[in-house]
Amino acid sequence: MRGDATPLDLAQAIVAVLSGQLGRAAALATVTGRSGSAPQVVAAKLLLLEDGTQIGTVGGGAIELEALSTCRRVLETGCSRRFSANLVRDLGMCCGGTMEVFVEYLQAEQRLYLVGAGHVAQALAPLARSLGFRVVVLDDREELLEHPAFVGVETSAYDADELDDAVADTSPGDCLLIVTRDHRRDEQALAALIRRPHAYLGMIGSRRKVHAVLGRVLRRYDDRGLPRPDLSRLRAPVGLALGGRTPMEIAVSIAAQLVAVRHGGDGSELSIVEQAAARADDKAS
Repeated sequence: MRGDATPLDLAQAIVAVLSGQLGRAAALATVTGRSGSAPQVVAAKLLLLEDGTQIGTVGGGAIELEALSTCRRVLETGCSRRFSANLVRDLGMCCGGTMEVFVEYLQAEQRLYLVGAGHVAQALAPLARSLGFRVVVLDDREELLEHPAFVGVETSAYDADELDDAVADTSPGDCLLIVTRDHRRDEQALAALIRRPHAYLGMIGSRRKVHAVLGRVLRRYDDRGLPRPDLSRLRAPVGLALGGRTPMEIAVSIAAQLVAVRHGGDGSELSIVEQAAARADDKAS
């Protein structure tokens, strides 16, 4: 706990959260209003990290406990919320005023590594950026990294067999996507990245290709008597079954899957037309 944090300390901590250096999420409580006698001024802040670390204060005592409780709910739900309290009537404090506090959900910008800079990566990169991903594109073909689709994203000239150097610091929140130009590179990339921490690992290709590539990768573990890697976050073929075939359509299916992974969705349709029609029939009868 750092209740004596300066505004600079708080600002630096907020930037560290948003850049992924201090966990994946935090809750930021800010005093947005006060009247009468209250223990803190408007704009006072308290930042609660996922690990329970507290930076800053909104006044101490019962109002701080209420703020921390709300911060925990915000971290659990991912939804910002506001609360107000009469410090005497609601919280039993000796101060005679009221305070309003807004608790904001802060989430680190999620990284998306695209291994390969071809047509699908060119279609996906701008779309992923619009969804809030920090996109990193890796390909040894430097001329492709100059494509207009990659303006504003990070690019590095690495081939698939150099990923141990190129992608050395992945976190459990990172998304990794293999879209190279041939099966050999896909296999090299999969073998390197499957060992890395990640939230999502996808590989493009046909079902036949997935059987062949993944089978060879796993056999190397079996031949060496090593435990197989965790495959629970691997998606291959990548994307949702939308039926599209063009690079942009494939990119949309991948982006939809990334959103589903981010929010815990299953990619199923939301339509309830049949149920609504059945209920209308019941009421009519």
